[in-house]
Amino acid sequence: MKAIIFRTHGGADQLELAETPVPSIRPTEVLVEVRACALNHLDLWTLQGLPGLKVEMPHILGNDIAGIIKKVGSEVGSVKVGDPVILAPGLSCGHCAQCLSGQDNLCPSYDIIGHQSNGGLAEYVKIPAMNAFPLPNSLSFTEAAAVPLTFLTAWHMLITRANLQPAEDVLILAAGSGVGSAAIQIAKLVGARVITTAGTKEKLDLARSLGADEVINHYQEKVSEVVKRLTNRKGVEVVVEHVGSATWDESTRSLATNGRLVTCGATTGYEARIDLRHLFYRQLTLYGSMMGSKAELIHVLKFFKNGKLRPVVDKVFPLEKTREAFERMQASQHFGKIVVEVSSGNR
Repeated sequence: MKAIIFRTHGGADQLELAETPVPSIRPTEVLVEVRACALNHLDLWTLQGLPGLKVEMPHILGNDIAGIIKKVGSEVGSVKVGDPVILAPGLSCGHCAQCLSGQDNLCPSYDIIGHQSNGGLAEYVKIPAMNAFPLPNSLSFTEAAAVPLTFLTAWHMLITRANLQPAEDVLILAAGSGVGSAAIQIAKLVGARVITTAGTKEKLDLARSLGADEVINHYQEKVSEVVKRLTNRKGVEVVVEHVGSATWDESTRSLATNGRLVTCGATTGYEARIDLRHLFYRQLTLYGSMMGSKAELIHVLKFFKNGKLRPVVDKVFPLEKTREAFERMQASQHFGKIVVEVSSGNR
């Protein structure tokens, strides 16, 4: 099968189109013919190499996948050959206390497809059958690939961790990112007032089209000062932070007394500091957030079926131009999700 692989860690120049073996499946797994796979910053970090990360080389990236069931294991009864599916990206053991309680994203052996295991930038991918969900009729394969990781992450951050409430003010960093564009929609679904940031007028206009109430150009304005002005000096109840070192100070300064900051990433760096006096005197809460459970993804998909949430697709690339797709993401030129169309036949 054709696949995009890398043989050593580095930049997008390490990616190559190659012929690799079709994966062999176990009795509880399915083989999926990949129609579309969206990119994430996690792909960049995996490509570049993370401290302590060990992946088998050559490696295939790709966390967000939609396609058609091509083959099922002998113990699989939940899906059949020919079913169009969207794949839950989180891989877990299925039998630990966390998995059995429905919190599989807390599993000690938790992984994300395409991170340590081979992913969807290939004609075929294998995955546990329990990760294959019916593709909503309202979504094409390309649109579906733009959903799983980012919408699940944003939902877990806003709803499960930060417990965002109607009429609360929320600051969402980086509207043009996958998580940012998803979080704007989810926050509006809840009934919150959304303040978001981006670096160009085009991205700010697109953020408004998704429902953002107020927008801030983070290159031209000091975010915390604008937030205080927009909230009558109160600050926001919730900050969605996933940028890291470059925005951490402004994010914490933007919080109201008793505010909650929830973070899922560190695109610009891992080092952050906070004045502990502000933490306890203002009674702030900091939440870490990692992906979400399969049950949460099932719930999120319902809102795509009724049209209350929608995928945000930036640009679609063919498999052979995956390197260009990565370069676009690395340069932050996108708004929403960059999708690689692996094979034709989208509905």
